[in-house]
Amino acid sequence: MKLLVIDTSTEWCSAALWLEGRILARRVLAEQRHSSLLLPMVDELLRESALSLRQLDGIGYGAGPGSFTGLRIACAVTQGLALGADLPVVGVSTLESIAEQTAADRVLAVLDARMAEVYWAAYQRAGDDWQCVTEPALALPESVSVPDGGGDWVGAGNGFSALGAVLRPRLAAQLTRIDDSLMPDAAAMAGLAARAFGRGEGMDAALAAPIYLRDKVALTIDERRAKRSA
Repeated sequence: MKLLVIDTSTEWCSAALWLEGRILARRVLAEQRHSSLLLPMVDELLRESALSLRQLDGIGYGAGPGSFTGLRIACAVTQGLALGADLPVVGVSTLESIAEQTAADRVLAVLDARMAEVYWAAYQRAGDDWQCVTEPALALPESVSVPDGGGDWVGAGNGFSALGAVLRPRLAAQLTRIDDSLMPDAAAMAGLAARAFGRGEGMDAALAAPIYLRDKVALTIDERRAKRSA
């Protein structure tokens, strides 16, 4: 199986090729330049592998949660490339890609969502795949919890860095370790995308859609707290 995978869900822009288990990847801190960086990155990877888009079996993309604009860019680029090359697509969870980068069996993935909130989910390995124990959610950091009160859970993601003042005092004792450097990344999504295609989850490019967890970005912090306590 040969796949292209892209991710623009955070300030990082990344692309990867999955070539029968071998990965070629590019990753750069893009800030607001995802639109100008992504396609040249894809072209470079295809040239390096001596492949064209039409020789691939599908395209995976970071579906979210993440930056509203970033998720739209990934979806739009995926649809444009896939429709032009008549390829199926699959969306990959950004939080699951954080878990994929650990060597742990049980992972509490927490991603900075800005505006004093986090995206988070809990995953447990099930063979070669991940079972979602706690579904992805947008929450205030004080709402994040370790399933079953602890155990051999590992914390991962930059949410532990951005909002560590709230998260660490509450959760550190329940986690075996915390890696706050991990971010969603196309190279980490490549294996997840390959397994999803292997399960027959590829879909028509027209059906590609982001995972939005934040409905109103204009709410103040106090309004969001009131909404959650209502």
